[in-house]
Formats: sequence, C-alpha cells, structure tokens
Amino acid sequence: MIHKHDYRIYYEDTDAGGIVYHANYLKFAERGRTEMIRDMNVTNAQLRDDHGLLIVVRHIDIDYSASAYLEDLITVESRVTDIGKTSFTMEQKIMKDGLPCATLIVKLVCINADSGRPVRVPDILKEKLR
Repeated sequence: MIHKHDYRIYYEDTDAGGIVYHANYLKFAERGRTEMIRDMNVTNAQLRDDHGLLIVVRHIDIDYSASAYLEDLITVESRVTDIGKTSFTMEQKIMKDGLPCATLIVKLVCINADSGRPVRVPDILKEKLR
C-alpha cells in the first residue's frame, strides 16, 4: 500500500532563494509517516499511552534528485518495505508533478517510552502496516 499526502510549500520551508531547504524534506517525510499511521486509525499518542512505546528514527538515507520551490504542491508517498521484530523500514518519496524531488529509506524502531530500549512492534501496528 502506498499512502499519499499533499503539502504546499510555504516561505518557512525555503531558503533565501525560494528553494526548499534540504533539511525540510525530513520534516515532510515525518509528517507523511504520521499521517499514514493516523489514516490507519492508530496514533503516536495511542501507541505511547496504550502500549508504552514510541516510534523513533534509527537511520535515514536520502537521495535528492530535484528541487521544490515556494508555493509548489508536493506529495509525500510512503510505503512499508520491511517489518522486523522491533523495527520496520519505509520508503518515502517527496514528489512534485509526478517526479521525485527526494527519496528516503527510513528505518524506524519501537522503543519503550520509559527506558528507551527496543520493544516488539505491537501486533495492532504490524497488521496495519502490512
């Protein structure tokens, strides 16, 4: 399943030249992951409160291939590519006009909210991520 979420580029997302600042692609990807989980009727707050866990980024590879500019409409495409015992991996693409601006491979880990130690991906989340 590929989840899609659209965003408009605002001044705050750009540098002085009106080009999206490179680190902001990480924010767009974070928002895309959050919206994907919310659209599965699971929230980060629910995972913390009901399961005592947080989902944190372990590793990101990002490949920039084109620029996005002020007032562009971008789409964040997110899909799960692998689910392990305590982690899962996603591919995310930041798209503009059907072409990728950036492609991210993101490894996420479930951790205990108190200790910070890895814990199993809860079954409720595994089922929805598949």
